[in-house]
Amino acid sequence: MLLTEVGATASVLLGFPPPITLSAAGSSKLNEVLISNPFDRPRAVFMLEVSGVDDPLVVGPKNALFHKALKSSVGLGSSKVDVQLPDEEQVSVISLDEPLRDYTEEEINDFASWLGGSYVPDATKPLHGILAIPLENGDDVNLHMSKKVHREFASKLFALFHNIRKAMQMHEDLSQALHRPAELIVGSFDGIKTLQEQQDADGFDKLGMRLLLATLPKIFDSLQTAYEGQIVGVFVFNGASQPVSKPLINVMFTSRPSPRWLAETKTPTNTTLAAQVLVRRTLAWITGVVLLIATLLGVRSVLNISWVPAFAWFLEFFVFKHFL
Repeated sequence: MLLTEVGATASVLLGFPPPITLSAAGSSKLNEVLISNPFDRPRAVFMLEVSGVDDPLVVGPKNALFHKALKSSVGLGSSKVDVQLPDEEQVSVISLDEPLRDYTEEEINDFASWLGGSYVPDATKPLHGILAIPLENGDDVNLHMSKKVHREFASKLFALFHNIRKAMQMHEDLSQALHRPAELIVGSFDGIKTLQEQQDADGFDKLGMRLLLATLPKIFDSLQTAYEGQIVGVFVFNGASQPVSKPLINVMFTSRPSPRWLAETKTPTNTTLAAQVLVRRTLAWITGVVLLIATLLGVRSVLNISWVPAFAWFLEFFVFKHFL
């Protein structure tokens, strides 16, 4: 698939038509990966770009989430994925890129418990303990919060975890609305790429990948529970090295056409205005005469008195003579 086709897939999953610039070949690809029924759309998409990882099944070959997922290689036909949306009133966009400024040891404990791990604080210095997260193969990934590399990577995981919780809370609020909008949860995770660029990582980027791939299924399971299964996950793994770190996913709002109102145009000359007045008065007189004749005929037929026909005939003659 091309990046433009990935963006079109996300738009269709949200219940909106694909861009008009989508080619016929791209439309056929969408038909292969989407349900043909246009009324069966989840209207909720979790779209995450992970930079620094090329293929998740190479790092975690036993990862159940990506084993059962539809996988497709993406050609870099453009520099970004454009997800085109109609307007902000029909779709709610929740960003996962909001950084987490501060975190407490209680929040670290919540994150560790959520992943089935543990956190052992440091008695001498706060926020410098050891965070242990178990993996599927029985190993543990230990994050030493006293090390700068581990701490920076953990803070990115905390931010992702915090923003996912915020998105689920916002979904709960939106579900109470009378007209529920479509929901797009979108963002990027560059923690692995940051580890690869640091000199003192000491091979920790491999462990970081395994920890991330253990976190993503847990995140998606939580979203599936909150959305009652009506959500689709789109993960874009970008292993290509780029000189400048820019988000690959770009959300675009197309402009809504302005409403057209019927209004009376201004008359350019006095001649046109006089003609309009003449036409309106003529129509008014004709309408009045027709109603008067109809009234007289009705009265004559109802009363059925001998002098009524003569009187009616006189009025009809008078009307036709003086007005017609």
